[in-house]
Amino acid sequence: MLHSLSAPNGTTRFVDQVTQMAPAEVQVQYFSWRRALLGGYDVLHLHWPELLLRASSRRRRALRRSAALALLVRTRVLRTPVVRTVHNTTPHEPGSRAEALVLAAVDRATDHFVLLNPTTRVPRDAGRTRSTVILHGHYRDRFAEHPRSQAVSGRVVYAGIIRPYKGVDRLIEITGELGRRGAAVRVVGSPSGGMRELVESAVDREPALSARLEFVPDADLVAEVTAGELVVLPYRELHNSGALLVALSLDRPVLVPRTPSTEALRDEAGEEWVHLYDDELTADDVVSALQRVRAGSGGSPHLAGRDWDVLGRQHADLYDRLLGGRGARGRS
Repeated sequence: MLHSLSAPNGTTRFVDQVTQMAPAEVQVQYFSWRRALLGGYDVLHLHWPELLLRASSRRRRALRRSAALALLVRTRVLRTPVVRTVHNTTPHEPGSRAEALVLAAVDRATDHFVLLNPTTRVPRDAGRTRSTVILHGHYRDRFAEHPRSQAVSGRVVYAGIIRPYKGVDRLIEITGELGRRGAAVRVVGSPSGGMRELVESAVDREPALSARLEFVPDADLVAEVTAGELVVLPYRELHNSGALLVALSLDRPVLVPRTPSTEALRDEAGEEWVHLYDDELTADDVVSALQRVRAGSGGSPHLAGRDWDVLGRQHADLYDRLLGGRGARGRS
């Protein structure tokens, strides 16, 4: 079993959950181009395929596109099943036309799609490819050893990588009004290019805004998230979100944009845990969500069916079906 992911590095990433909870009979390998093109494996499992194609120079991007096409030919010749987990329906940051053509070829070559929520649709270029819903797992077990903070009244937390599509700039825009209405905003996470300057400049002028702009280890992440009364994820695009599951795993309510997937998660976890807003985020949305949180009955969100050992078994069963019952063993 070859995942198109780098090996776990001790941080909270999707690869940790999928691979560490895999049943014993599934031997996991991590991606390198040499291994993908020359190594032995029974199933190729793709995640965020656009990331395989991107590089800092035009020459390296062209080489990666060629390597990806060669990999698809190899899987076809050797009849190696190709599985793709649909983390997002389109890349968060658009690529070139050449990249889009290769991604369309990846979709056509995929034998089976893993959908992380029941609202996902198979990509349009996938033809008659089959799909299976295997939910994104929770983080309750991973975070259980870390002490939680006492929630600070009125504190609104954004936690996660800070990229343009995640809408942190909009949360910053309404911070002044939130401050005047008794709330404060805390931004935690590693910023992508240009976002650090945006947040730091806002911190200098907004008394109600504070930030920790770096990767935080699990213990600190737990402390930061649970210090919030409400987690706000003002994404401009939200289909699946590990950060959302992190908050719910720590029993913190979230405010997120209304999409088919967030409506489904609200119905699953409970409406007092997943609060939705329409259109562009406003201070009224945040204040209203805080009021509903304070009127809640406590307890924990319902996340049954998201245990990682269950999800690992579901993946293993899928691989076994694709291999005709011989299992993802031996060469892995």
